[in-house]
Amino acid sequence: MNGIIRKTLCSPVIKNLYTATSTTGIASNQLRTLWNDSRRIQITPITSTKLFKHPSISCDFGYCRHSHTKAEKELVEFLAEEIIAEKNAQKLKTIPTQLDGFKVSLDGADVNLEKKQDNEIIRISFNINHTVDSDSEPDVEMTSDTPDIGDMKSKPSFTVDIVRENQTLGFTCSFNNEPGASGANESYNDIFGIDEITLYTGEHSDKVYAVAGEIIDGYLYDLLMNYLEEKGISNEFAEKLIDLSTSYEHTAYVSLLEGLSKFTSRQ
Repeated sequence: MNGIIRKTLCSPVIKNLYTATSTTGIASNQLRTLWNDSRRIQITPITSTKLFKHPSISCDFGYCRHSHTKAEKELVEFLAEEIIAEKNAQKLKTIPTQLDGFKVSLDGADVNLEKKQDNEIIRISFNINHTVDSDSEPDVEMTSDTPDIGDMKSKPSFTVDIVRENQTLGFTCSFNNEPGASGANESYNDIFGIDEITLYTGEHSDKVYAVAGEIIDGYLYDLLMNYLEEKGISNEFAEKLIDLSTSYEHTAYVSLLEGLSKFTSRQ
């Protein structure tokens, strides 16, 4: 029996099987050695995190910072000078809270004035956006380096609401560029005119009828202008309204310049 077993173990098939197994073991050991060697490899860190460059953006240590462009730098430099010049040109540093008995309230670009008189409330409202123009035609001389372009004034359209109980008589008015505009008689020098008249109960809506001031009877128009004057809305008051609007619009403009300067100089 021992001789048979010895012969069997020494047969070529068994030897080949043993040799293949040994070879596989050696290959496995070689692969494991390569794996262990790879685990011992040290990863070299990147010395700089600057991955890219952009004319207006730089990144250092994972933090990106906005760099000023040429246009931004020029804008900031100009704004610094312009803000100083505009502040020096301001006629009123503070906006009045009262105007001829009207309480003045400001809300962004909106301005509201209100006065209680006897059994009624008078409200005046206007918006300062897009209301500035030169006070007169520019007197330009070709030989002058600094032509006179006139004073810049804000002349907004405004509404006048006269409220009695739940009924409102409303006027839409605008400043005249020339005598006789907005339905006014040419013999008068009113600086403002009536553009629209309406009368309604409760809240105003698009359903409410309104008539243009330029198509009503001329005498009726004059009577309504006299009526507004009795309520305190005269030519003299309208001049003060222009001054108020001009001062507030100028203040808002300076604030816009300051905000623009901060925005463009921010990094």
